[in-house]
Amino acid sequence: MITDLKRLAGCGAALLATFLAPWPATAAPDVATLREVVDAAVRPILAEHKLPGLAVAVTVDGQAFFFNYGVASRETNQPVDQTTLFELGSVSKTFTATLALYAQALGKLLLTDHPGRYLPQLKGRPIDAATLLELGTYTAGGLPLQFPAGVSDDARMVRYFRNWKPEARPGSQRQYSNPSIGLVGRIAGLALQREFADAVEAELLPRLGLRHTHIRVPQSAMASYAWGYDKENRPVRVNPGVFDAEAYGVKSTAEDMIRFVQLNIGSSGLEEPVRRAVDATHEGHFEVGTLVQGLGWEQYPYPVSLEALLEGNSDTIIFEPNVARRVTGPPAGPRLFNKTGSTGGFGAYVAFVPQQRIGIVMLANRSYPIADRVRAAFAILGSLARPAR
Repeated sequence: MITDLKRLAGCGAALLATFLAPWPATAAPDVATLREVVDAAVRPILAEHKLPGLAVAVTVDGQAFFFNYGVASRETNQPVDQTTLFELGSVSKTFTATLALYAQALGKLLLTDHPGRYLPQLKGRPIDAATLLELGTYTAGGLPLQFPAGVSDDARMVRYFRNWKPEARPGSQRQYSNPSIGLVGRIAGLALQREFADAVEAELLPRLGLRHTHIRVPQSAMASYAWGYDKENRPVRVNPGVFDAEAYGVKSTAEDMIRFVQLNIGSSGLEEPVRRAVDATHEGHFEVGTLVQGLGWEQYPYPVSLEALLEGNSDTIIFEPNVARRVTGPPAGPRLFNKTGSTGGFGAYVAFVPQQRIGIVMLANRSYPIADRVRAAFAILGSLARPAR
């Protein structure tokens, strides 16, 4: 563990000392000390990658703490706070997964269904050999990270899936894919007899109590919507595309996202169908290297080493096909759940450990290396961890 922490370049002695002396199970974290830990973990990242702004939210035993840095817009110098809207990128997939499992909890679909049941144009095609579970866990057989450039509308999307040829049998290979989980989101909307964005915004988000989370940002919330910044420091926001809403289209605040984390840590206050959906996103389905792939969330046995967490969030896992092995039983012991997300101008990371009742949200208006997000979150969460009993 000490070796791992020394790799957090620039985090400093205060972070190391705090990490090695975690708060006892009966004590709430001291806010000033927690701020020192968060500052030590993220200020070097802010400087190295010239992040315009960053919102960090931490939860401990149901209590949220917010730490905000920089600006939501360089043009206006509007400061970041916990109500600033950031693009979540692929963290959006956790909402897509929750919606699909909500539809299942209502009896509207089954994860064992095949896409042709909902999109008859795909019936009997190779894509129809995959189940919704396999599509949602990127194990359909080799769907790419993105649609080819020519897939610009729904008609071309259907044509693409009709003509797609798998590289592996369903369930044997994981290849991270927006089209794959995007198709699950589209089908979840069809099963609920709504457009996907309508289903998320009108059915799911209100039941989660997320009042400042959107796919389509309303005019009344535009003043809170941060500008993202690309590699050339140009202000940008997410581009439209097929399955954009389903795969990377959610915008949210640190305040709402830490509530979402708290609900994932303990869902008992939710009404039954959505509670079952949230809990079902924690089920692991495929082992892939150091991670276990669920629907939306990726998970690791806890405690987890920094090396294992970095491997599970590496370019090899994100951009290359990897052997997948079906999980045959419930996991033993605690788990850490996480998900990264990026768009052209934003970078997000979310992680939590339900058994420790701790979690973190990091939202930035510039995309920066995933490894740096993981290292910072690992150090902050480590400072909150209870000693093993």
